Amino acid sequence: MSSSASSENIFRVADLRQNRPTPFELRPDAKTLSALADALELTSLRKVTFSGEIRAYGKSDWELVGKLGATVVQPCVVTLEPVTTRIDVPVERRFLAQMPDLGNEEDEEIEMPEDENAEPLETHIDVNAILHEALALNIPQFPRADDAELKEAVFTEAGKKAMTDEDARPFAGLAALRDQLGSKEDE
Repeated sequence: MSSSASSENIFRVADLRQNRPTPFELRPDAKTLSALADALELTSLRKVTFSGEIRAYGKSDWELVGKLGATVVQPCVVTLEPVTTRIDVPVERRFLAQMPDLGNEEDEEIEMPEDENAEPLETHIDVNAILHEALALNIPQFPRADDAELKEAVFTEAGKKAMTDEDARPFAGLAALRDQLGSKEDE
């Protein structure tokens, strides 16, 4: 079932019922999972389910409440070995007909809205896009295998002395100078 890419998971707001929720459930097929894994630069993506409901939120706004489950495989940032992570997270979005005023484009600073799940209400609610966004926000940024250790790496041009982590410490030079001055005073 290729429900993740189908238009049946794009809901026209005018067709949604105010008095009862509209349920949805996405279980993308292998082709869709492969395309999504490529888009998110994952090694593989399995067991993806996104289910929930879209319901009225006040008189003219809508709310999507659901649960995303997925198993992602990514390369370890240290060893490049595959790291498997299970993601099970709640997903909430509120589609508001009238977004709060956050300032205008000319201001150097704009305020963050109190509700980080708020989005402007458009003519359609695309559950496929919400799945993609929620998955992208919840995959580990720096996956690391359990036994992966980052050892000291030293790089330099040929013929030059390599700079170590010890050399990079800001007060290492001052400590050496202090020790040198201390030994001269002792003489």
